[in-house]
Amino acid sequence: MKIVYPICCGVDVHKRIIVATVASTDKNNITSYITETFSTLNPDLVRFRAWLSDHDCRHVCMESTGKYWIPIFNILEGDTHVVLTHPKYVRAIKGKKTDKKDSKWIADLFKHDLVRCSFIPPKEVRAMRELARYRFKLVAMRSSEKNRYQN
Repeated sequence: MKIVYPICCGVDVHKRIIVATVASTDKNNITSYITETFSTLNPDLVRFRAWLSDHDCRHVCMESTGKYWIPIFNILEGDTHVVLTHPKYVRAIKGKKTDKKDSKWIADLFKHDLVRCSFIPPKEVRAMRELARYRFKLVAMRSSEKNRYQN
């Protein structure tokens, strides 16, 4: 199969940790893997971004686990091509699954461009959506309080 991304990263996202594997393919089509675990706190996410740039990795693929992918995407979005995919498209074969194996599997699929990408709107649109959702929540709370007061 053709390798589209010779240096890429697969990320397995959880609530408190992320497991990242950088897959580097040389001219002989031999791939070497480097795996590292980071916490989801901001200083560690900045360290993750620096780790990616140390390995000259500009392409990252991660599965969209709940809402836990958002801070990672926000940190990487400026200088890295980030692809978000649904977990069902990168699900590994059943057996002895570990976070390291999952991140390596995501990197392998992504380097051959076998991952279906999710649409992520631009930063400005995401900010407007967040404001609109927050306004909707406040209006609903106001209506609820009016109804409670009238009762």
